[in-house]
Amino acid sequence: MSGEPDHLSPAARAVADLPSSERVAHMHGQWWIAHPHAEAALARLDEVIRLGPGRIRPPNLLIVGPTNNGKSMIAEKFRRLHPPAPSPCGQREVVPVVVMQMPTEPSIRRFYGSILTALNAPVSFNLSGERLERYALDLLRAVEARMLIVDELHNLLAGTHRRRAEFLNMLRFLGNTLRIPIVGLGTKQAQIAVRSDDQLENRFEPIPLPAWQDDGVFARLLASFERALPLRERSALADLPELRSMVLRRSAGLIGEVAALLTAATVHALLNGSERIDRTMLDGCEYRGPDERRALFEASFPRVR
Repeated sequence: MSGEPDHLSPAARAVADLPSSERVAHMHGQWWIAHPHAEAALARLDEVIRLGPGRIRPPNLLIVGPTNNGKSMIAEKFRRLHPPAPSPCGQREVVPVVVMQMPTEPSIRRFYGSILTALNAPVSFNLSGERLERYALDLLRAVEARMLIVDELHNLLAGTHRRRAEFLNMLRFLGNTLRIPIVGLGTKQAQIAVRSDDQLENRFEPIPLPAWQDDGVFARLLASFERALPLRERSALADLPELRSMVLRRSAGLIGEVAALLTAATVHALLNGSERIDRTMLDGCEYRGPDERRALFEASFPRVR
């Protein structure tokens, strides 16, 4: 490669030196893009895991944002910053951060089963609810969990009013019993559910992850993406209003969609012998944004007159 692409990070620069086929393969991996919203959330999570465990009322967090706007990536990044490790005696594993998925049906038994699954423990639904609860709580204590992160918390709204009330009571019970912070991830619906319980609302501090707007923060996000994309020429995504607006519009302001669009545009550029992203690459790549997918879906059904 002639000349050093100084617009790239050192890691991306090394990848940019590879043949196009290898760079295309690299683009199908998963990578972390730092941005102010994520860094603020990670800083608050770090503060809570350091100061929260052991308190009578540990602080809880609720990371709220639209679907595909980076909530799960933040949780995964935080889990990797606090990875499992052998205990000092070497007889067991210490898991400081447990990340689990809220069941699509808000059943307390399935919730405890999801905790066991997250800890790679066998799950037997033949156990009574009381024994399943004790098994999950004992295991969380055994691995010295310091934080429980519940993804897709808005799924609890899928249940009846009674089921939701039981589940919210269980969250309060978990916090009181384990004395560790609980972090919920979800859409605005998760916040609505938590607000239906006055005590829980006071215990869960909301951390919003709003959709992106065409401002300086979004420009810096695009600049961060460009530093990570292994293209040898500068695309100036952050500086050119036309490109910036196009990325924002097609992605609907969601960081997961921004990543998908820029990944597709990078692959399209490499397959067509280009070393930068321009309007042609954004238009011609294999990507359909949320609005485009919705329009295609609606067009597939005949209108009823």
